[in-house]
Amino acid sequence: MESRELLLQKWVSEQLGYDLAQLQTVSGDASFRRYFRAETGDADSAKTVIAVDSPPETENNPDFIRIARCLVNNGFNAPNILAVDEVRGFMLLSDLGDRLLLPELNARSVEQQYGIAMETLRALQSQLKPEALPLPLYDQARLMDEMALFSDWFVPRYLGYTLSGDQQGMMLKAYGKLAKSALSQPEVFVHRDYHARNIMLLEDNKQGLIDLQDAVWGPITYDLVSLLRDCYVRWPREQTLAWASDYFNQAQAAGLLDTTWTEAGFLQCFEWMGMQRHFKAVGIFSRLNYRDNKPVYLGDIPRTYSYLLEVSAAYEELADLHGVLKDLAILLMDKNPDAVELLKPWV
Repeated sequence: MESRELLLQKWVSEQLGYDLAQLQTVSGDASFRRYFRAETGDADSAKTVIAVDSPPETENNPDFIRIARCLVNNGFNAPNILAVDEVRGFMLLSDLGDRLLLPELNARSVEQQYGIAMETLRALQSQLKPEALPLPLYDQARLMDEMALFSDWFVPRYLGYTLSGDQQGMMLKAYGKLAKSALSQPEVFVHRDYHARNIMLLEDNKQGLIDLQDAVWGPITYDLVSLLRDCYVRWPREQTLAWASDYFNQAQAAGLLDTTWTEAGFLQCFEWMGMQRHFKAVGIFSRLNYRDNKPVYLGDIPRTYSYLLEVSAAYEELADLHGVLKDLAILLMDKNPDAVELLKPWV
């Protein structure tokens, strides 16, 4: 039986009119998708396209295609769908290049790059409407299921620890508070992975968006916290709150938030939304290791966990949760000595 890569190569050749197109590996990701670059064969220019192997039994290809087409039609820099084999899960996309935002973020570039990303985010939230792009809702069940990944995969599998009955109760109570905060927010388009590994740097100070298939309608702070409290790069809490404050003012001016919203209320929703996301991310990083044999993400757990400690320490309503997280942090530091520097300030 021919490998999927060879089948993809033959399919791309058919689409491009080659005898046999050469595929250059670009990357894989946390899913089962794989990406390759191929030259188009245009004699007048060295144009390239991206070939995607996205197994339909594991990946949400129809939604990726639908969302990408909607974004492109609304003027956003998302991959243009050039060809699709829905049965086998092959796609041919326009090439947004290979300049990810993450490696180019530094103290000098971050203000400009985050400014562009937040401007794009406001446009997404303002222009995209549910009637034109039906998507699932980020409802109570989804929010709670995501946070449960922390309790189900990180605590017992990575830490090898069993929560006591009291600890389980405190965690569930906290999860409920975080979900309630999320559901109190205006519903907008949510990319769900709007961070520096999914933002491409293009020419003329423009940015492109990838990894679109998991989008939903949900809380206005979700993508903002994904960007500003990224699991892969960390900025001081005071700086991220300043950026979030700027976003609040701009979102209110754009009509995304009505006048009943205060800056303080928005910032609490922003921070608590971050906790929901970081509980999910820590759980997913653990699951990727134990279920999918992808240990590389374990190195991102300490940074992500540090957000949980930092924010829970700042709110009296989360004091019980903070106590549980401190206990678990001691186990995490024993498991991973590299976590000590990041976690020690709150333990």
